[in-house]
Amino acid sequence: MISSSIFRVARSTLPSAARRLLSAAAAPVVSTSATDGPPSVFDSIVKLTIIDPSGARRTIPAMVGQSLYTACEMNGVDLGPSSCGATQEKIRSSTWTEPLYGEGATSGFDHVLLQGGNPGVALVEPPHDNEKKMLEAYWDEDEIFPESRLASQVEINDQMDGMVVYVPDRIVDDIP
Repeated sequence: MISSSIFRVARSTLPSAARRLLSAAAAPVVSTSATDGPPSVFDSIVKLTIIDPSGARRTIPAMVGQSLYTACEMNGVDLGPSSCGATQEKIRSSTWTEPLYGEGATSGFDHVLLQGGNPGVALVEPPHDNEKKMLEAYWDEDEIFPESRLASQVEINDQMDGMVVYVPDRIVDDIP
């Protein structure tokens, strides 16, 4: 008898529970921002404007944390061969640097110019000596500027939203 009364109570509350569930599912979805909770994928994407040598502009999405080269490659922007593979040191504190193998610059083909007025540029780690050497080895002195970087060495950060990246004429990289 007890089981049948529990069954009647459960059966009578089932339609109201289903109505609550369906009404909650029909409620409009509201995007969360970083202040409301953990960041969403939308919060991790920035828009970059790429200007090619002809002056054509193209806006591409980029994920925070990936390299500028990877973002361009994923969106069909040809920067030439990537220049990753050498060692470089990551500065962890004033007294400790960590050698990172396979992440340093090995060539200077993926040269870009970062817009200096964007706040995200200030957060980019300064170029390592190896990156500077690669730029100097592959590009003429009059083609290197303070904003010059190798795209494979620039990590995207959330402050780069709206940043403009200039892509200079490419070096011939298809010599047989």
